[in-house]
Amino acid sequence: MTKTISLLGSTGSIGRQTLQVARELGLSVAALTANRQVDLLEQQAREFHPALAVLYDRDAARELRLRLSDTDIRVEAGPEGLLLAAQLPQADTVVTAVMGSVGLEPTLAAIRRKKRIALANKETLVCAGELVMAEAERCGADIVPVDSEHSAIFQSLQGCRDRNEVRRLLLTCSGGPFFGRSYQQLESVTPADALKHPNWSMGAKITIDSATLMNKGLEVIEAMRLYRLPVEQVDVVIHRQSIVHSLVEYRDGAMIAQLGTPDMKLPIRYAFTWPRRTPSPDRPLDLLTCGDLTFRAPDMDAFPCLRIARQCAKAGGTACAIMNGANEAAVALFLQERIGFNDIPRLVESALSRVEVKYAPDLPDILEADRQARAAVLQTVGDMV
Repeated sequence: MTKTISLLGSTGSIGRQTLQVARELGLSVAALTANRQVDLLEQQAREFHPALAVLYDRDAARELRLRLSDTDIRVEAGPEGLLLAAQLPQADTVVTAVMGSVGLEPTLAAIRRKKRIALANKETLVCAGELVMAEAERCGADIVPVDSEHSAIFQSLQGCRDRNEVRRLLLTCSGGPFFGRSYQQLESVTPADALKHPNWSMGAKITIDSATLMNKGLEVIEAMRLYRLPVEQVDVVIHRQSIVHSLVEYRDGAMIAQLGTPDMKLPIRYAFTWPRRTPSPDRPLDLLTCGDLTFRAPDMDAFPCLRIARQCAKAGGTACAIMNGANEAAVALFLQERIGFNDIPRLVESALSRVEVKYAPDLPDILEADRQARAAVLQTVGDMV
């Protein structure tokens, strides 16, 4: 069981809930990191008194260093600060809750120190899943997923003696705020519309990914890597209630699922306590009041990001890194209201046609594919203006 954590991404939704679980479990906190939220990180640092606090933004880090000058907390900045936080010897578990591909190198660094990885960063496995899983196996580091869907799969596989017994994984998906709309109806939706997720309270980027279903596409790729299965054995079903968090279908036709309320504290807690379970102060799911549970097939014509992700998963190489980098760039432009909602998949497909896919890539190849994909999106948008 976890005793001390380094938390990468402490001011986001997952980070804040992680600290709530840490309070409940009495865990120590060795490091806290964030992007540029000085006020909240200062508040967290004063409560948990980590050895290290990191702000990715260097100006914000300078401000935090001044504010914490009355403490013995070390303050660092930038990607090198993230790497320090990921490798602190006093932490036995590293929670990777940063958004985007910035989480890749710190996760690899933590794996090489044989930390338990409580993984809440999809992009790490999307961009470099084969490399990351091979390194975890080589170093003997456990990767325990925090995403609700992957935690559900992880829990549903605990009694599985042989991975060949698995017929397929079924990832559930709320369908986001635009479930039931056609591709044409999505042309005019705004960032404000897309940020209204029906069940979960999350950061802006992941909420937009949920609206386009790219988030589910990323999870398909992540599941492939975590559970060493081909994309053909990973399916998606729309489940609007977000009660069944995912299922495993076995060869004999049996299905095992994990159910619970839409609350991220449950998978966070399990990532810390696995292979044991501890009491939770939260109210459990009440089957008599949770309502009907429904399941539908996803509409990949209206939401092509899911189709694109599956195609990239099958292609392999740097295709997933290109897709992810292009999507991150496109989502940022959409949130700035510089492009439309349906421009997101268009720009991702454009980047995939313009950036060469490399096979059997190393880490520099993956990082370069990410860079080129972002540049391709910005160039395409510039050409559109």
